[in-house]
Amino acid sequence: MELSRMPAAGPLYRRALLNALPGLGGRRGDGVPAVELTVGGVAVDPERLADYDRVCGFRLADRLPATFPHVMGFPLALRLITAPEFPIPLTGVVHVGNRISVHRPVTVADRLDFTTWAENLRPHDRGRQVDVVLVGSVDGEEVWRGVSTYLGRQGTPGDGERRDRGERPAPPAATARWRVEPRVGTDYARVSGDHNPIHTSKLGARLLGFPGPIAHGMWSKARCLAALESRLPEAYTVDVAFKLPVPLPGTVAFNATTSGSGWDFSLHDQRGRPHLAGTIR
Repeated sequence: MELSRMPAAGPLYRRALLNALPGLGGRRGDGVPAVELTVGGVAVDPERLADYDRVCGFRLADRLPATFPHVMGFPLALRLITAPEFPIPLTGVVHVGNRISVHRPVTVADRLDFTTWAENLRPHDRGRQVDVVLVGSVDGEEVWRGVSTYLGRQGTPGDGERRDRGERPAPPAATARWRVEPRVGTDYARVSGDHNPIHTSKLGARLLGFPGPIAHGMWSKARCLAALESRLPEAYTVDVAFKLPVPLPGTVAFNATTSGSGWDFSLHDQRGRPHLAGTIR
């Protein structure tokens, strides 16, 4: 399904909230929607890019950070996720992983064609999870691909493989420590278009089971990439698993170590519990 322009995120969030009300949501699909959504010729907004760079810690440059096409195409993926036939309601979604492949540098001069679809719906020990794929192409050539894995928690366990609950290893020594201020939630929402109240509102976070707002997982990923910006190759894949949320405000410990021609990196809290674990290859 080709759309004439990128959807507006606001109405999609309102639709998702209405669908969460008893009697209005209907039954979720048993599979992934059999549709691909596409929008062509999406231009980079230089002012938004500069603002995003500042919020996430990147240098101001004409080259897009690996995570920026994700926010450019996010409304298209949101349109897919908020569709009635999508198997997990947006209000119950937990972002548990994200993998981005940069095939070549993308610059402010590029116009991107975005396509999104869902695949690989599968059981999980806390419910079920699904992958949402977002592809960015220029002149018919794929230059960027993101795969976000979302978990839909259920009251009864799913049939997926259970995670190892064994003893947690000691966290690595911190390469840097960052203070994450409350404004990170609202600033990232503004530049990304992801206005989920769990990140911007104390009330919204409490309604969804958290004592206060938490940082966006994609902000945490972007902040880690910004710390390694000068050491990244022209093409690479960065894969992260989101663990415990980062509370706002909070302090996180960042660690990065070389692994062959790539990197392993992580974020931990002051007690050594993991927020994020990632690789660059």
